[in-house]
Amino acid sequence: MERNIKEEGKFRYVEIGEGTPIVILHGLMGGLSNFDGVSDYFPKKGYKVVLPELPIYTLNILKTNIKAFAKFVHDFVKHKKYEKIILLGNSLGGHIALYYTKMHPEFVEALVITGSSGLYESAMGDSYPRRGDYEFIKKKAEDVFYDPAVATKEIVDDVYATVNDRMKLIKTLTIAKSAIRHNMAKDLPKMHTPTCIIWGRNDIVTPPDVAEEFHELLPDSDLFWIDKCGHAAMMEKPNEFNEILDQWFEKRNIK
Repeated sequence: MERNIKEEGKFRYVEIGEGTPIVILHGLMGGLSNFDGVSDYFPKKGYKVVLPELPIYTLNILKTNIKAFAKFVHDFVKHKKYEKIILLGNSLGGHIALYYTKMHPEFVEALVITGSSGLYESAMGDSYPRRGDYEFIKKKAEDVFYDPAVATKEIVDDVYATVNDRMKLIKTLTIAKSAIRHNMAKDLPKMHTPTCIIWGRNDIVTPPDVAEEFHELLPDSDLFWIDKCGHAAMMEKPNEFNEILDQWFEKRNIK
């Protein structure tokens, strides 16, 4: 499906539908297309789906961190004049969503995290510096999913290009360090935003016990599992992901 990317000042984003905005934050290696399932489904349910492009590789190296990305999201929310949003984040995007919610709880009606960093960080940067080795990168990309076939050549090529771009590689490692620095364990018990945790039972990047820990530490959370599913549930099992989230919105009366 073709997405029209809108450009306004420093923001590039896709916006589909009308209603309460579901603002989706992608991960480190994740493009906006990872969320096609969500962006096809929820506009039909009366939500506006908004996917801003995060400035992961475009900020000054000193501003390449979780805090600066959360500030970028806040600038975007203010730019769009949103008063209440639902925040959905995968992987690094989940971590940014958590940090944003800590800083601006009054803007966040509900939070949805899947394969999120923020508690456990072998997730990123641990073995990326094997540049130039396509087979190794392919294996890394396949590890993200339960079904390696989901890691299409296009996805592998993208990751390969990223780790072979010296500046991008440096920024990837900088972000990984920032993620470790911004561990959320102490903050989570104070965060009372309703949170839906959707996790792949076979996630080896952020293993299932990470989801359990999020659930334990967040005062108002519900945890849902998707079987035969890895680190990017909304991409690998879009139908189940959408169903779980839709039912959760209904149960929690989040409109």
